[in-house]
Amino acid sequence: MHEPNPHNSNQSQFLDLDRRSFLKTGLGGALLLGTVSVTAGLSGCATQPTGRLSAVGTRMDASYQFRFLTRDDITLFEALLPAMIGPGLPEQPQARNIAIAGTIERIDAGIHNFGPANQKELRRLFDLLNFGLTRVTIARVWSSWPNVTTAEADAFLERWRTSGIGLFNNGYIALTKVSNVAFYGHRDFWHLSGYPGPPPQAVDALPQFNNA
Repeated sequence: MHEPNPHNSNQSQFLDLDRRSFLKTGLGGALLLGTVSVTAGLSGCATQPTGRLSAVGTRMDASYQFRFLTRDDITLFEALLPAMIGPGLPEQPQARNIAIAGTIERIDAGIHNFGPANQKELRRLFDLLNFGLTRVTIARVWSSWPNVTTAEADAFLERWRTSGIGLFNNGYIALTKVSNVAFYGHRDFWHLSGYPGPPPQAVDALPQFNNA
């Protein structure tokens, strides 16, 4: 499990994340990510937000419209979230799938509210991980994301966490921050961090708690 970090409402935490730059890549990293994004688009990787997905099979809320994440991004997070959240996810398969789907929707909603600079950085990061050539050569993930095991996803995250390359370290931080805020910032999972939730008077006074 990688870096649980909850405590405030989902919306306020994502706004706080947007105040910082996720990927301080330097010129070389920026050129790499920019080249990957262009190449990924030319190679046929999904480049448009997913829009609405059927609840059948995906466990997604059929009324929810994805405004940032592509289908490839969703598959990426379906592979990574079990490694990042670990035992925080429900054990029962259906509840587990629903928790993962809801977390991905909240990741999308959070990133949609980011400023253009962080959205651009995250798009380039996701393209790097989704594009087959760079997934293998840079992330060293040999299987496509739908076939990646939790152990393989965990090994990838650990490589990037402990890497001496700043781009990989910051990529790890970006992935874990948006995922942990989306998961632990939701009221159903506050208890996993020892957070009892806001006092009742705050819930009544602040509508965002009712939508968390």
